[in-house]
Amino acid sequence: MLRRCDGSYHTGVAQIDLERRVAEHNNGVYKGFTSVRRPVELVFAEEFPLAIQAIEMERRIKGWSRAKKEVLIARDWGRLPELSRSGKCRE
Repeated sequence: MLRRCDGSYHTGVAQIDLERRVAEHNNGVYKGFTSVRRPVELVFAEEFPLAIQAIEMERRIKGWSRAKKEVLIARDWGRLPELSRSGKCRE
């Protein structure tokens, strides 16, 4: 996960060296939302044995609130359930 210069987050999957991927974002190689919000900083990364697992996690994180993403970045695992929609009580 990258933090853009405006404080927003970008979640993606990298199948190459992370330092290289971040450098490519900062050099404007990838056009779009990130290229106009440089520089970016790597704030969270996780490795997965299979690419499909990484893609599934990317999709999940993209649906999260900013607060939940920041808890993930802080690796405060105990707080993740309280910020989860599915972790709330239902009537």
